[in-house]
Amino acid sequence: MLETLHISNYALIDAVDIRFYPGLDIITGETGAGKSIMLGALSLLLGGRADTKAVRSADRKSVIEAVFAIEAYPHLRQVFAEADIDWDPQRCILRREIAPNGRSRAFVNDSPVPLSRLQEIAINLIDIHSQHNNQLLAQPGFQLQVIDTLAGNAERLREYGRRFDAFRSAVRQLKKTKARLERVRDDEQFTRYQLEQLDSARLQSGELEQLEKDREVLGNLTAVKSDLYDALQALSDGGSNAISLVDEAAGACDRLGAALDETDDIPGRLATIRIELADIAATLSETDAGLSADPRELEAAEERIDTLYSLLSRHKAETVDQLIERREELRARLEQLDDSDTTVADLEREARRALALAKESAAEITATRRRAAADFAAMLRERAMPLGMKNLQVEVRVDPADISATGMDRVEFMFAFNKNQPLMPVGGAASGGEISRLMLCVKAIIADRMSLPSIIFDEIDTGVSGEVASRIGDMMESISRSLQVIAITHLPQVAARGGHHFKVFKEDDDTSTHTRIAELDYDARVAELAMMLGGESSAEAARANAVALLAGR
Repeated sequence: MLETLHISNYALIDAVDIRFYPGLDIITGETGAGKSIMLGALSLLLGGRADTKAVRSADRKSVIEAVFAIEAYPHLRQVFAEADIDWDPQRCILRREIAPNGRSRAFVNDSPVPLSRLQEIAINLIDIHSQHNNQLLAQPGFQLQVIDTLAGNAERLREYGRRFDAFRSAVRQLKKTKARLERVRDDEQFTRYQLEQLDSARLQSGELEQLEKDREVLGNLTAVKSDLYDALQALSDGGSNAISLVDEAAGACDRLGAALDETDDIPGRLATIRIELADIAATLSETDAGLSADPRELEAAEERIDTLYSLLSRHKAETVDQLIERREELRARLEQLDDSDTTVADLEREARRALALAKESAAEITATRRRAAADFAAMLRERAMPLGMKNLQVEVRVDPADISATGMDRVEFMFAFNKNQPLMPVGGAASGGEISRLMLCVKAIIADRMSLPSIIFDEIDTGVSGEVASRIGDMMESISRSLQVIAITHLPQVAARGGHHFKVFKEDDDTSTHTRIAELDYDARVAELAMMLGGESSAEAARANAVALLAGR
């Protein structure tokens, strides 16, 4: 329930702090005293649009903060978990701050949150119902929500939602696959042509780099052969080559004999050098023998390089490896096409299975809705007749509809308010006052199933009086046994039903007008009710009536 409400620097309010109570709390005040200002401030916690004009003083921000006691509503823990907000099992604090420049900040339990997150939490804590909300009664979505609430369909709808989402996902996948296969089928001939080109090219990873090296060698073959010749002449083939010179040195060292220190092992080291030089000469000789001067080899390398570069350009690739990937992609695409009938059949089967499961859940929901619709129509007639609608007829139709996120039903409330009047939708059958009373009856019927801590009724009793007003007061008091009710009213019969009574009034100082709110004690309540009954607060008859109203609550 709403425990406290703080409003500061908002419209005509400097600072107001209100402590509310369980049961039925009443707010009264003369027209223009500021009741709508307080309600407007509270609506900001429900995500309402912030207006810089409402900031009273431009040198500081406006603050609206509400503290809710939620220990009796443990199911809200799941709401907080889904919103990724820390859970306090005792209290929830909602705050909205509006800077003079219009920037707005929202907080839940002192943690900053997006405005959408604040709204997501707030709608699970409080419902504000004013006269302009009466139009909801004519909206199919609201009518369906009422029946589902009465039927206790929350868990069934969650399960149905999971199955319906699975069905939609399966249908999307089927459509996506069909579209992709259709595109592949349209391009099949060209795809096969591209694959044949890449297959016939017999691509090999790293091939292009090797070909370019070979081309460079073949293109400079004369210079390469000349360099090889010079190297071999110097090493082994020339008249005075390195190997023969090493041999001469080795012979001279052998003749030196004992003149050389044995530990230096000069002959052995020269022998090692000769072996290394001979090996290098052999390698160069093999390279020279492997280099053919046949110009056809260079021509073949050039043609192959041209082929590869043409394929790279055509397929917008940078390497042969990417061409190989493209080749396998085309092959997979055609294989998909070859298996397309099986793929589509599998997806169609999955979509049908998902649809069958969704319809199974929807059928269960339909059955509960039809039972709840009949019960609701009877309960609504029973509650509305004492409110001046003795000829009311109600029919709640649950008709088949295409499958959607809410099931497979179309719910419509049909009313007749006079004898021999045909049933018709509420918008064409009821006056504004009748719709207000109907909405109050609807809220009374579903109050104990709403799992909502608080509800505010904002002058929805306008336009009624006498016995009907008393009945409305009784009904609000009845609702308040299931949840906290805060009623803004002009009716003394309703105001007298409250467990606690607050009065909104204006107060002037030397420079400005301020909106204030005060909780009334018994004597002040008597005076306020006397004024609401149309007399002076000091008039004995009015005071006697006020006392009688309070005594009868």
